[in-house]
Amino acid sequence: MPWKESSVMEERLRFVARRLDGESMSDLCREFGISRKTGYKIFNGYKKRGLEALCDRSRRPVRYANQLPEAIERMIVECRRDKPHWGARKIRELLVRRLAGDVRIPAKSTVHAVLDRHGLVKRGKQRKRHKAQGTPLSAGSVVNSLWCADYKGEFKLGNGQYCYPLTVTDHASRMLLICEAHDSTKEINALSAFQNLFAERGLPKAIRTDNGLPFASPNGLYNLSRLSVWWLRLGIRIERIKPPLGGASLACRAMRHPQQNGRHERMHLTLKKETTRPPGGNSLQQQARFDAFISEFNGERPHEALGMKYPNEVYLPSEQVYKGLPEVEYPFHDKDILVTACGRICMHRKKINISTVMAGQRLGIKEVDDGIWLVSFMNYDLGYIDLEQKTLQTIDNPFGTRLSPMS
Repeated sequence: MPWKESSVMEERLRFVARRLDGESMSDLCREFGISRKTGYKIFNGYKKRGLEALCDRSRRPVRYANQLPEAIERMIVECRRDKPHWGARKIRELLVRRLAGDVRIPAKSTVHAVLDRHGLVKRGKQRKRHKAQGTPLSAGSVVNSLWCADYKGEFKLGNGQYCYPLTVTDHASRMLLICEAHDSTKEINALSAFQNLFAERGLPKAIRTDNGLPFASPNGLYNLSRLSVWWLRLGIRIERIKPPLGGASLACRAMRHPQQNGRHERMHLTLKKETTRPPGGNSLQQQARFDAFISEFNGERPHEALGMKYPNEVYLPSEQVYKGLPEVEYPFHDKDILVTACGRICMHRKKINISTVMAGQRLGIKEVDDGIWLVSFMNYDLGYIDLEQKTLQTIDNPFGTRLSPMS
């Protein structure tokens, strides 16, 4: 059974094509198992917007509920430039006097975040901030400098259950490090697989993935997931391929950026041809096929890019041995604080929401202005809080997507 990498879009495309060939709407809707209302919605959307209408529409809101209006942000910046020695508290008070009753006045932490984003905040001595600059990433030309990971599209086994193959390769040597048959893409499966892989092979410098679960979380702080936070704790850099414009579906991503993880995707094509046609009867049989493929791919198949060598003739385990999570220290912060299981920190008997992906992690906090606190995770600044609002005001994404080089 073929893999359904973009099944929803393909089904919509088939539906529209057959409708254009003159088949009746009623017969098509009955065959595809959808209502006539849905059928007309798909077809009319295609007539208005073309192929774009067949992609899953982004669920990202046009405007976030707490996004500051541009006019207010501009007023904050202009006020600071007119009064360079004024802090967030005084600027907010000026907004209250000028705009009270007309618009919702932002919190002190929001005002401070705006000033920080525009480079209008002076910082004392602290560790270097690691903020995404959009600079080109390394080509991963050294063994273990870059691993590529992905959950290849699910497919049905002979017993009717779905299989989700987790694959990890070393970018430089083409070594297929693991290919595991999972029953879902839940984080617990991936965490266990990577823990075993790190114990066997050591740690890479960076891991490149797409922007989907469990590698990233659309609802997590800065799109982080528990898995990616764990990688960061281990000192592993995160690389993510370029997301589609407007947060489009995986199907549309495949159409727009098919080569951003090129070596890994080419391996997937070979894997699909040789291990899933037909698929195994159950997960154990399928894993046996994956294991046989790994053995052949790494030790019997010569690669032109390696001078006709085998990957296992080039690859060596990492010198950075996995020893569990290192301790985190914050010598340049006022104190450190533990995030609770529900994603909060407690300060002065007040509970402040951070993110559940940070549960169990220790953060550093430092008062940078009267009643305004900087919150950091390792060397990354997450944002500002003030105790009145009891929320984290995010700043420029320190883990922002960096475009991976074509490979």
